[in-house]
Amino acid sequence: MPFVDAFYDIRYHYNSTTTSAAFSIGAFTGSLPITIQNMPEEQVGAVYSSGSGGYTIINYATESANGGAVSGLNGGSSSIFISRSRGYVVAASQSSSEVTVLNRNTTGGNYAFDLPGVYRVSMDPGGSIALIFVQNSNYLYYLRQLSSAQTLTYSGGPSTWPLGATDCEPQAAPAWCLFQALDPASTKANPLPLTFDRPVKAVFSADGGTAYILNCGPECGGTAASVTPMPVAPMIFLQGQASGTLPSTTTPNVHCGTVNLAAGCIPIPGGASNALVESSLMYVAGQKPQQVSGQTLFTGNLTVVNLTADTASAPVPISDGAPGAMSRMIEADNNTLWIGMTKCINGVRVATGQPYGCLTMVNITNPASPTATILPYIGDATGIAAITGLSKVYTAEGGQVYIHSTVDGSYIDNSNVTMTGTVYDVAYMDAISDSDNTVY
Repeated sequence: MPFVDAFYDIRYHYNSTTTSAAFSIGAFTGSLPITIQNMPEEQVGAVYSSGSGGYTIINYATESANGGAVSGLNGGSSSIFISRSRGYVVAASQSSSEVTVLNRNTTGGNYAFDLPGVYRVSMDPGGSIALIFVQNSNYLYYLRQLSSAQTLTYSGGPSTWPLGATDCEPQAAPAWCLFQALDPASTKANPLPLTFDRPVKAVFSADGGTAYILNCGPECGGTAASVTPMPVAPMIFLQGQASGTLPSTTTPNVHCGTVNLAAGCIPIPGGASNALVESSLMYVAGQKPQQVSGQTLFTGNLTVVNLTADTASAPVPISDGAPGAMSRMIEADNNTLWIGMTKCINGVRVATGQPYGCLTMVNITNPASPTATILPYIGDATGIAAITGLSKVYTAEGGQVYIHSTVDGSYIDNSNVTMTGTVYDVAYMDAISDSDNTVY
């Protein structure tokens, strides 16, 4: 796991007499490391290796892996997050159909919940909410930690479990339960699941009180893309802190499943598979299907949502990408938003002879009227890190490290930061905020 000097854009000491020396994270081992959960506020990063299924904590202050490997995961993880406190890890293992919770606090405990098709996890920045998503499903799941009294009450097997619980572990003395989001009018005899439209992810409001569920819609085989605001209080997994009820259902709506809220759901005409919240605005990226020469292809769009008025702008064209795939989004200097996609060569732009690429720079100086620049294709854009204060971003594109100016998107000389092997992700260890590289 090499690192470089992002001020001088070199991989050796700035006053070195030789350019042969390079630096890497000490004691790090991993097979095919592909993602970095960047937490510079805590001076750590969490690296997931897809080849071994290992999850390693990196200490930024010592530039070493002395944070150690996280143990207790069940097979490979299709999605994984660790809380900022490093007290909890939640992972989805699609191959083993399990949701894993690791309680790394003094109480300890590793728990695996059965959930066929599970493939995504969303965790809030505070590390108190874990929302679970199942592929090709219209349902939402969440985790909750039980009190000692609840453990005793629910220890008699599934018939004694609380309303909405799909699995409680360990079954003889449950410490955690996995719940399906239900209408408050539900009973054990008549559970009423809240239905969405191919939900894939949640992002969280600035005050932490609302989870915005991204309904992928047609991009993921559903009906219509939208955003559903949900109160987080009923879904907090910390003991004794969950409160209130989830929204109730009403007549099904093609945009918003059957969730009824005072403000209603927000249709997103351009598609919704990833998003970033900035104060009262949410930038939503997604893919919209189009018919091209008798086949269905997808084209990328960015939609700006006003969270105060619950309204969405007209879509702005961005890079095409693989439908339903998790794109990368990050804000950077010069009022720019950067969006990375994969498989952009399979989209509408290539098929219709338009300029194409997997990386988009969006000028958000005027958020009501953003302007997007699609940069030339050099491969899948799988990682972006904003080098704040220096007007540049580092990217992982086509398996290599590139540097772009946030002034105009132009390339900065990367000849002294190129890497041997395939580069999947990049993170800025000296970033001001945890949001640099990691979108919760």
